[in-house]
Amino acid sequence: MSFSTIPTLVGIAGSLRKGSYNAALLRAAAEVAPSSVHLEQATIAGIPLYDGDLEAASGLPATVRELQEKIANSAGLLIVTPEYNSSIPGVLKNAIDWLSRGGDAKRVFGGRPVAITGASPGRLGTVLSQTAWLPVLRALGLNLWPGPRLLVSEVHKAFDASGVLVDERVRSQLREFVTGFAEFATGRAPRE
Repeated sequence: MSFSTIPTLVGIAGSLRKGSYNAALLRAAAEVAPSSVHLEQATIAGIPLYDGDLEAASGLPATVRELQEKIANSAGLLIVTPEYNSSIPGVLKNAIDWLSRGGDAKRVFGGRPVAITGASPGRLGTVLSQTAWLPVLRALGLNLWPGPRLLVSEVHKAFDASGVLVDERVRSQLREFVTGFAEFATGRAPRE
């Protein structure tokens, strides 16, 4: 990677809902990211339910191949996860399962820095979802950022009706989180 090129972090939100708080959190993360990195907001929309017969007949869907390439060419992966029924969201787990297929799991995930955050209307944020992701991330060989967790609780108070982050405390925590992860993923101190 050339030092004249700004490294890219790929962020994915684990919800398909148009007004998703986790997608809003990912947008806010891109806004507060240090100038030393570009945080690309990728999507899991359009990834079908995993079906081994579909994979055998047609190979990987184009949406999966495109996201594999983005992640494989990135300095790190930021996962922004909701919490559904005290665990991980099925659509995001499905996307990760597809992304690990085609013999590319090591190229896409192996050793890649990863950070996980999330937002929930509950008081505990996404602590259970983030914890449930740990065995999956380890199985894929991702390099989990050891920094502090960011658990955005009562998210409906942190964002306005149009999905703009209005809570300055959360904005400050998010800036510290993204800056710390960017430094971990790139090995570079952030530029202000």
